[in-house]
Amino acid sequence: MVAITQQPQKMTIEEYLEWEPQQDVRYEYVNGEVFAMTGGTIPHNDIALNLYRALYPHLRSRGCRVNVSDVKVQVSSQSAYYYPDVIVSCDPQDLNARKFIQFPKLIVEVLSPGTSAKDRGEKFTYYLKIPTLQEYILIDSEKISVERYSRGEGRMWLYYPYTSGDIITLSSIEFECPIELLYESVVFGTEE
Repeated sequence: MVAITQQPQKMTIEEYLEWEPQQDVRYEYVNGEVFAMTGGTIPHNDIALNLYRALYPHLRSRGCRVNVSDVKVQVSSQSAYYYPDVIVSCDPQDLNARKFIQFPKLIVEVLSPGTSAKDRGEKFTYYLKIPTLQEYILIDSEKISVERYSRGEGRMWLYYPYTSGDIITLSSIEFECPIELLYESVVFGTEE
């Protein structure tokens, strides 16, 4: 078990960016406050890695980068920093990034009971403000279900639900895959 030392009550973005790399665990930053990231479940991790493995060869030749879990995204220079489960950027400014991604094209969050409300609420609200973001994907870790939000005209976002047997389309990066690929070798919990 990792002991978490006392974290500061409030801090500036500059203080956060200097403080966080020195910590034993990752912290997200929202409105001056930091929040420790807890470990995910094995299905959560397997889903994120399955998507990463499918995306990597597709994106490598396109000049894009794909990262999982340990890379944070800067929502704006004056707001939140989050750690999405999967993040894709094709912006040349992000290709050599060392601390965080600034211009994501695609963000994916794998939902779990403890994170679902935050991923659908707070994070969703912040992510939609990122001008370069084209798609936001929510993948359920407890059943076969994927939700895709795709940027439409103006401030409109289009919603696409996927379930067992469907082919998932990620139009921002011209990628398609069967939903079952994301859930390969994933063991769902049984109800008691």
